[in-house]
Amino acid sequence: MTERLKKGLRRGEDGKVRCFWPDGTPDYMDYHDNEWGLPVADDNRLFEKICLEGFQSGLSWLTILRKRENFRAAFVGFEYEKVARFRKRDVERLLKDAGIVRHRGKIESTINNAKRACEMAEEFGSLGAFFWKYEPDDANRPKLLDYKTLKTLCKTPESTALSKDLKRRGWSFIGPTTAYAFMQAMAMVNDHMEGCFAREATERARKKFKRPS
Repeated sequence: MTERLKKGLRRGEDGKVRCFWPDGTPDYMDYHDNEWGLPVADDNRLFEKICLEGFQSGLSWLTILRKRENFRAAFVGFEYEKVARFRKRDVERLLKDAGIVRHRGKIESTINNAKRACEMAEEFGSLGAFFWKYEPDDANRPKLLDYKTLKTLCKTPESTALSKDLKRRGWSFIGPTTAYAFMQAMAMVNDHMEGCFAREATERARKKFKRPS
């Protein structure tokens, strides 16, 4: 008899039940299994992710994921203090780099956001200390994260507040939906669906994680 899984779940060839979105694609599955939804405190990784979410706008995350190493090379590992020193000649160089998304607005936004990140790190001590203060209270999270519920979470009050705060500080290409995707990936929320094998591991990691302060 064929097993019927709850909507939004898929069983892979390895027998593991996952969220629907990797859809059997090996590199996407690896990202889902070993990275997405695991807590991050490292400032450069946080900066990388929020910038790449901005580059994703209008594209699929899989497209960005497959170009990520090229992005890292182009933006010096997303060390924001170095990116903040990029000039017009760097913008022109990046516009000729076929390995990344050659969008002038998004490239210039990344350089601008690096400058704002420097200011934020000075004010808060780290980017992590700023971003993690937007982690939602458990009381405000859904009691059951099924497919129907997940589809309502493209943005939340917390991601809207984060987006507004970043924009107030001069960041760009960071709307509420982009902010929520960032929060999902960095484990400020656990949005692996109920029934996904990775959900419990993510929850254990979140409980052990020392929030930056």
